[in-house]
Amino acid sequence: MTRQAIIERTLKAINQLPEDKAEKISDFADFMLKQYEEQQISKGAQQLSASSIAFDFLEQEEDLYSEKDLKQTYNG
Repeated sequence: MTRQAIIERTLKAINQLPEDKAEKISDFADFMLKQYEEQQISKGAQQLSASSIAFDFLEQEEDLYSEKDLKQTYNG
């Protein structure tokens, strides 16, 4: 089903409902839009941090400890 067909079907259903029920659908649509916007912002922030060079210095940092520093070894 196309986006336009979904919109038309939904509008037809909303027009047949009483005002209080139509308002609940409007509230739900607002909720869904806010959720979608937050997901897009989160995805953008993840992409931005993934492409950032801010933490590249950590790759060049030498290891502070090795297995030789362990007093006991646990084999799960």
